[in-house]
Amino acid sequence: MRDTRSSRLLLAAALITALALIAISYQNASAPLLRGIRNVAGSALGGAERAISPVTAPVARFLRSGVVAAGNGQVTALQRQLTTLRAQVGAAQLTKAEYRQLDQLLRTSGTGGYRVLAASVIAFGQGFQQTVTLNAGTAQGVRPEQTVLGPAGLAGRVIAATGQTCTVLLASDAGSVVGVRLEPSGQIGWVTGYGRTADHAGLLKLQILDPATVLTPGEQLVTAASMNDRPFVPGIPVGVIAAVLNRAGTLTAQALVRPYADFTALDVVGIVIGSAGHSPSFAVLPPPSKARR
Repeated sequence: MRDTRSSRLLLAAALITALALIAISYQNASAPLLRGIRNVAGSALGGAERAISPVTAPVARFLRSGVVAAGNGQVTALQRQLTTLRAQVGAAQLTKAEYRQLDQLLRTSGTGGYRVLAASVIAFGQGFQQTVTLNAGTAQGVRPEQTVLGPAGLAGRVIAATGQTCTVLLASDAGSVVGVRLEPSGQIGWVTGYGRTADHAGLLKLQILDPATVLTPGEQLVTAASMNDRPFVPGIPVGVIAAVLNRAGTLTAQALVRPYADFTALDVVGIVIGSAGHSPSFAVLPPPSKARR
């Protein structure tokens, strides 16, 4: 995007508004008036960003809101919003990495028959939970407990949404529990994340209900069906077994799973807002040779 006088004015107005919110936050972060000011400011900034975005199909579709609403009144959160806004004002097109993720996302969703709302990651959570913030919210039909699909597999689920943004709990979080099925046996189990601990970083822990199940490295997993497809639609690739923790005969069969999603490098994701009405079973899984990367 060219550095025009109008874009500089919009950015200056955004900076002034954000700095004003920071000052107000020091005084009374919980006041109803402040919450109202934040909501109005969030809507105004979101509209400004949309006005200066390039009028191309990919960018208009995937970068149309992108200002995080300040929900907790913390100065650090507002500062992150300011950084995000600066980056978006200067972005004229999707990066090559984002195009690759978008292409893979569309292929995955198309194979599974999922109707997705594409969104961009605009912030990574800084607290104990592993979360990301997306630039799509209730105004676009996003609701809590919707599945979020990464380019290669499951990213997580929506846990909160405002008008223009939503928060996603990643499957790697220690509090995340995802029902899964093993391919090709269909055995049912669940995976949990390890959170920010150094041990088994980047891996998930699999537990299978049937203690007689023999797990083998290289076996692939998909999401199991949830009631009314909330919080997870069925058939989304989750990961591949990397190592077996115990053998058959114990209370539950357990293994370490290498997820298909790279939770630290998410850019473009898809919020599943509809499905084909039937499970794609294991059709969305990558070929075994690619699964054992």
